[in-house]
Amino acid sequence: QVHLVESGGGLVQAGGSLRLSCAASGDTVCISDMAWYRQAPGKERELVATIIKSGHTSYTNSVKGRFTISKDNDIHTVYLQMNSLKPEDTAAYYCSADTDCHNFEHTWWGQGTQVTVPG
Repeated sequence: QVHLVESGGGLVQAGGSLRLSCAASGDTVCISDMAWYRQAPGKERELVATIIKSGHTSYTNSVKGRFTISKDNDIHTVYLQMNSLKPEDTAAYYCSADTDCHNFEHTWWGQGTQVTVPG
């Protein structure tokens, strides 16, 4: 079992920056990929950025060049550095972790953190 706790959300003016953190605990040795998703009101949850075990990263087109996903394996934490924020980035941001251990694959989710960029 893996427990994820996000932090770092808030209200920021357009053009500003925020850094989200996602701290993992529990069976962290079983974690393969981690990702950040977001969900705006009335919209489907969207994949924002992924970081796999090797450290390779990928991003949705709308955040490329503005957001950076990274991880600190020593403290089992994944970050999302968000720069040049836009009103359309407003959403609840969720951290996820994929585990594959003991012949059991599962995706774990955090509780979410709100990011608001006024228009």
